[in-house]
Amino acid sequence: MISESSSFVKGVVLGGAFCMLVTLLGHAKVGHGTKAHQHEHHHIQAPNKEDVLNLSEGERMELSKSIRIYCIILVKPKDLGHWAAVKETWSKHCDKVEFYSSENIKVFESVALNTNDMWVMMRKAYKITYERYKDQFNWFFLAYPTTFAIIENLKYFLLKKDPSQPFYIGHTVKSGDLEYVDGEGGIVLSIESLRRLSRVLEDSDKCPEQGGMIWKLAEDKQLALCLKYTGVFAENAEDSEGKDVFNTKSVGALIKEAMSTHPEEVVDGCCSDMAITFSGLAPNHMHVMMYGVYRLRPYGHTYNDALVFLPPEGSDND
Repeated sequence: MISESSSFVKGVVLGGAFCMLVTLLGHAKVGHGTKAHQHEHHHIQAPNKEDVLNLSEGERMELSKSIRIYCIILVKPKDLGHWAAVKETWSKHCDKVEFYSSENIKVFESVALNTNDMWVMMRKAYKITYERYKDQFNWFFLAYPTTFAIIENLKYFLLKKDPSQPFYIGHTVKSGDLEYVDGEGGIVLSIESLRRLSRVLEDSDKCPEQGGMIWKLAEDKQLALCLKYTGVFAENAEDSEGKDVFNTKSVGALIKEAMSTHPEEVVDGCCSDMAITFSGLAPNHMHVMMYGVYRLRPYGHTYNDALVFLPPEGSDND
């Protein structure tokens, strides 16, 4: 599933090329790029190829089975098109996925949170997740319905990280003195971080549901503030070459930027070979990404990755 060479990014670039055919790149949602940031933050890197090759076959098999990811998708009725696309594409690769909606929607199964406020939705979703699944999963990935994720690459990134430690991972952004993981690129919490969060959610002074200055902040910033009280801090996820792997832009927007800034090195200037997320995708673009990432393969080429992460039983889309 995972490629530790440029084969993955070539597939993504091909998918991006198809995306550019079906829409104008100028309409792509713009967030924070993959280039070097103008602030200092914690950096956390994926294992390199040698790290994996040094493991015994038994260790590789055990690790590939031990990383279990529960996916949380926050949705609203206006997101029905994206909701359907996520359900039909990448979310099937999560070990378990559930959609948490602002209200009950008959057309799709979801956990109704009965609120339209994104911060309250996020709080409730994390609280329910911990209560129900704290003993079943060790990593928790939260995403918006415009996000496309390659779960196998996320598992590879988490390969040698201990979920009993307080990890809070994604694309970090600096806002004043606060450093937080941008929700547009997806948010990863270890079970230890989720455990700490579940406790501080009960403390209305440190982590209020509403009222005060915290209420005026976006939900991803409010999450960072609450986690900060528990000693959990945002960490920027990068590949072994230092490139961001959680992206807050669409692959089309990143390719367009690379064509402008690095016309002779579009692939290297665009994205990491081990990218985990892209954001701001239209529903049809998600299906194009599935084609580019999972289905398009050059005949006669074999991929000898040291690890294989099989999708859950019943996943029929790759």
